[in-house]
Amino acid sequence: MAVTHADLATSRKSTDIGSLVGVLHLVFSVLCGLCCFILCLFAEATRSEVTWLLVNSSNKEEQRYECVYSGSGKTPLTCAVAAFVALAIAMVTKHAYILIAVSKDNPPALVSWTTDSSSQALTWQACFFFAATWVCFAVAEVLLMIGIGVETGHLKKWTRPRPSCLVARQGLFAAAGIFGLTTVFLAAGLFLTALRAQQIRQDEDNVRLEVLNTSYLFASPPRSPRRRVPRNLPEVHRLRRETPGAAAHGRESPSSDKTVDAAASV
Repeated sequence: MAVTHADLATSRKSTDIGSLVGVLHLVFSVLCGLCCFILCLFAEATRSEVTWLLVNSSNKEEQRYECVYSGSGKTPLTCAVAAFVALAIAMVTKHAYILIAVSKDNPPALVSWTTDSSSQALTWQACFFFAATWVCFAVAEVLLMIGIGVETGHLKKWTRPRPSCLVARQGLFAAAGIFGLTTVFLAAGLFLTALRAQQIRQDEDNVRLEVLNTSYLFASPPRSPRRRVPRNLPEVHRLRRETPGAAAHGRESPSSDKTVDAAASV
């Protein structure tokens, strides 16, 4: 049975970027980013607001204003914490998998490219996705931390009037959700760039292997011809036995040698 390239090809490892595990990691990170965006929108819709009240006193010159929160802030706080954790999980798992998959190559695919224009373009593209992903992630997490800190300030006695109230500005949680969603899409772009780099590395390895196989085939010495065995070998032995005097003198006569040679040539 003939051996094809599919038989010689190695199966994908779980640490390969293009394997099923890598695709599942990509889908999981995108889903976490979508959950973070939805939770941020929900936190924005339920964030605490402030109502200012005029406190009357006996002296009209000493009138002052006090604020009252519209809610305890538990719902936006829960949503913000969940969004913070979901975005962190998506970011850590995706980048950890990419780093493990790239470092498994020997040498790594991201540092073994050639110096042509396409490889340099992939290098700059990977650097852009890596830097932009971490910047958007940091901005989203900082905004969520600010919102969490604000909402935790009035969990108790939120109905009591206060001289000052601290609230999250409008659009804070929405901006965090947008930056979080941008983070997972930039991470997906980094994943696809690493996958493209690994495919280029595999193509180079395949070409190198074919060149080595071809050079080995043409550099190997020619094989020596096989020794032909007479097909009528039993006839040769019979002629030797029938030659008179060959057994008595311990050697064959010249006529018998010629007979044997003639039979062998036939």
